[in-house]
Amino acid sequence: MNRPVVCVGALVWGPDGRVLIVRTTKWRGLWGVPGGKVEYGETLVDAVERELREEVGLELSDVLYAQTQEAVFSDEFWRPAHLLLVDYFASVPSHEVVPNEEIEEWAWVSVDETEAFPLNSFTRTLVQRARQVGR
Repeated sequence: MNRPVVCVGALVWGPDGRVLIVRTTKWRGLWGVPGGKVEYGETLVDAVERELREEVGLELSDVLYAQTQEAVFSDEFWRPAHLLLVDYFASVPSHEVVPNEEIEEWAWVSVDETEAFPLNSFTRTLVQRARQVGR
């Protein structure tokens, strides 16, 4: 029996106040934030810290829960899936991205500049949340 998959992601602020967005292999050419699946026995915060380390080589600080979203058979995702997306805000000490094989492209941009990118709808919602809470 298939079950929803729990995933984490983070909108991170670099030292100059810009945020990191990435284009990955899994969102059909759309831009989003780094993240991935939670492993069995792993806390959500441990998972987001690990995923950011693995995908972009960044160490998180000031990790703050942002929101939870559901992606149920989203056409934006590369295959049919039911994903529970737990989103965080965080800070990173450096802009030096060390991408893994999942990251096709990345950019450090202001929150307002994200509007110029084709973000997946879930990341667009996360950016709107950042504006609401004054990040």
